[in-house]
Amino acid sequence: MARKKTLGFALGSGGSRGVAHIGFLQAMEEAGIRPDMITGSSMGSVVGAAYAAGMTPSEMREAVCKLKPIDLLDVTPRPGGLFETRKMRKILKKYIGEVDFSELKIPFRCVAVDLYSQSIVTFSEGSVLDAVVASSSIPAIFKPTEKENMRLVDGGILERVPVRQLKEMGASKIVAIDVLGQRQCKDKCPRTVGMLLEVIDVMDNFRTARRREENKKIIDLWLEPDLGDMSQYTFRKFPYAYEQGYKMGVEYAEKIKELKG
Repeated sequence: MARKKTLGFALGSGGSRGVAHIGFLQAMEEAGIRPDMITGSSMGSVVGAAYAAGMTPSEMREAVCKLKPIDLLDVTPRPGGLFETRKMRKILKKYIGEVDFSELKIPFRCVAVDLYSQSIVTFSEGSVLDAVVASSSIPAIFKPTEKENMRLVDGGILERVPVRQLKEMGASKIVAIDVLGQRQCKDKCPRTVGMLLEVIDVMDNFRTARRREENKKIIDLWLEPDLGDMSQYTFRKFPYAYEQGYKMGVEYAEKIKELKG
């Protein structure tokens, strides 16, 4: 008897560009495709956790398109970051709730980075809310999460698209969604902060390309929505990111159906 195929979606980090994940999931729902398991990093962990908890893509779209920077950014001077995570936690709690990983409707894991051990931490038990906040704590922007002798920051620092974790969960077919892709430097020289962010992007692209090569044997489909040079730090283009993710989902729906079998 043939072994049943299990489909996993790895939702990558990418800030505002991660709204494309919601559009992608909407296209999957319309095509009758539902993953058996999900992993997420940073914004991918937010979308993945919400979906695994039972929130629909249309509900997510409505929620994120209402967001403004002031809703997330708590300007309270703190060591380790410009902003507290209090407001972010409050919003996530509203939509994800205080649930344990074992209570989710779809098996889910997310990743963060421990600054002390300089290693990737995978969350698979305990509070989903705590895990997602840690996975989304952008260094120097949000205060790190202190948990069990770990100092945790954004998972995208070391694991932009968490595919290895899907394999460990038992996925036989893996679809990886990288909303950042190979972004190119702009022709116009940016200011100091912009230049720093571009340097980080270059380093991240190199590391992710290497990771993709290392994991190519377990990745069945690697997808990158066409988001152009959209910044991962803007709120104004949420609808655009959603639409681009949706278009990509529609384009690849049949191929993903074939993977699922």
